[in-house]
Amino acid sequence: MTEHSLVPPPTRTRIRALAVPLALAMGRAGLTPNALTAVGFAGVCVAAGLAATGQWIAAGIVGLLFAAFDMFDGALARATGRVSRFGAFLDSTLDRAGEAAVYAGIVAGTAGVTDRVLPLLAALAMAAAFLVSYTRARAEGLAFGGDVGIAPRAERVVVMAVGLVATGLAGGVATPAVVMPGGWLDLPGGARILTSGGQPWLAGTLAILLILSTITVLQRIWHVRAQARRAKE
Repeated sequence: MTEHSLVPPPTRTRIRALAVPLALAMGRAGLTPNALTAVGFAGVCVAAGLAATGQWIAAGIVGLLFAAFDMFDGALARATGRVSRFGAFLDSTLDRAGEAAVYAGIVAGTAGVTDRVLPLLAALAMAAAFLVSYTRARAEGLAFGGDVGIAPRAERVVVMAVGLVATGLAGGVATPAVVMPGGWLDLPGGARILTSGGQPWLAGTLAILLILSTITVLQRIWHVRAQARRAKE
C-alpha cells in the first residue's frame, strides 16, 4: 500500500472495496482480469485520441472511466484467485503505455499552439511520471520497498482528468487555425500569442503533475536510501 500519498490508505481501501462487486459482475459476463486490463488500455488510448483532437472534456471523462479498470482487473483477480505474475506484469506495462499515450495526445493537441510551453510541460510531466514508476520497479528489483510518495498513478490520473475537463470547460486550447475565446495576448517587444481560456488550466495541470511526480521520485529515492543504510547496520 502506498505510504504518504495524497489519498489516505483507509480511503484507498474503501475505494478498492467498492470496485469488487463491479469487477465480479464483469467476471460473470465472461471477462478475465487480463481482458479487463486490455479494455482499460484501449479506452485510455481513445482518451488520448480525444485529447489529440482537442476534445478535452471527453478526453478527461473517458480517461478517468477507463483508468478505473486498473482497479477492476486486480479486484477480479484477487476475488477469483486468478492472481498471476504475468497479469501483474501486463497490468504495469499497459498502465505505463496508456499514460504515455495520454501525454502524447496532449502534445499532439497542443502542437499548433503558438505558446510552446504546453507541449514542453507535457513532455516533462510524462518523463517525471515514468521516473515514478521506474524508481519503484528498480527499488523492488533490489529487494527494497518502493511504494511510497504523494502521487502514484491513481492520484495522477484524477488530477489529469480534472485538468482536462477544466480545460475544455474554460474554452479549450487555441491554435493559429482556430481562434478560441481569449483572443490575442500582447507581449513586450510587439510579440503576440493566441490564447484561450483553457490554456492556463492545461498548463497548470501539467505543472502540478510535474511537481507532484518529481516530489514522489525524490521521496522514493530517499526511502530507498534509508533502507539501504539500515541494511548496513
